[in-house]
Amino acid sequence: MKLPKALLRMMALSAVLILIVGFAEKPQDLPEGVHMKLSDYGFFQGEMAQLDPVNGVVPYDLNTPLFSDYAWKQRFVKLPEGASVDFNDHEVLDFPVGTVLIKTFYYPHDERNPEKGRQLLETRLLIHQEAGWRAVPYHWNDDQTEAYLEVAGGRKQISWKDSKGKKQKLEYVMPNQNQCKGCHSFKGAMRPIGPSARQLNGEYAFAHGTQNQLEHWKAQNMMTNLPEDWSKVPKAPVWDDPSTGSIDERARIWLDINCAHCHNEHGPASTSGLFLDIHQDDPYIWGIHKSPVAAGRGSGGLLYDIIPGDPNSSILMLRIESEDPGVMMPEVGRKVVHKESAELINDWIQQMDPKDYPRP
Repeated sequence: MKLPKALLRMMALSAVLILIVGFAEKPQDLPEGVHMKLSDYGFFQGEMAQLDPVNGVVPYDLNTPLFSDYAWKQRFVKLPEGASVDFNDHEVLDFPVGTVLIKTFYYPHDERNPEKGRQLLETRLLIHQEAGWRAVPYHWNDDQTEAYLEVAGGRKQISWKDSKGKKQKLEYVMPNQNQCKGCHSFKGAMRPIGPSARQLNGEYAFAHGTQNQLEHWKAQNMMTNLPEDWSKVPKAPVWDDPSTGSIDERARIWLDINCAHCHNEHGPASTSGLFLDIHQDDPYIWGIHKSPVAAGRGSGGLLYDIIPGDPNSSILMLRIESEDPGVMMPEVGRKVVHKESAELINDWIQQMDPKDYPRP
């Protein structure tokens, strides 16, 4: 027996209302330490869109960040009261339980003039709980007054003017909660990607003045065992600033932050045998004359990940320059090609002398 369409519409509407009301009235269903609204955490004071941190919420930046479709990012860290993080010169810092890393993605309306405002899209939290790190994403509303918990991901059409005044537009993709694991997985568990000592070893314009970030963390009792001898503190170059490192150093750090979170021996791409972390010193392991494990469509019929002096015949270059979902790398977190970094990697491969890298 068919039900009248009006009755079906009423039943559907009632179901939606039950879901909405039920979700709103059951905040106790949220995981412990997770809130429905970003403002509920109390990280910021005043107008939420200004992202003005309260005491104890410290801004930071990375020397070379991960590319995310030309989105800008504003980062903060909040350590538990009285807690600190120990310096190490190798891996991402081992933050204590209770730490929250806060990262907001946005686009300035006009990159040439910040006074024209910006569009906030999402704020991602990484919360270190007893059971491990938990990714919690929030999406900003159109009024830019609040960001709400959204685990299912989303898409948004955006436009802005770039640094040359050219209008740009794209469909920005906000990953769902499970996709966070695609980049943040290490030995089967989640962990942060960016905040290592080498990436934090740079100056930041704090409210009180410009200061090296590691020195600031030490002065605020946020970091212990920072060496007095700065030659023992690694420093990541800025990928697009030749004054900070050679083309080899800048290309390797770009690959480290953009690719090595998967391409390491403990990451999701461990079976590829292609490890692009900054600590890898075997050219074959980071791609020189290395054949892909699986010669699928992603190889484009090419034979090796990197051929010295020949970027056009290198699979690495093909995948960085592709927008084909079945070919491009990284697989998530971007839809468009980062043209400027692609030029860097192209020039890096081009300047390699084949005589320095004989075939094994």
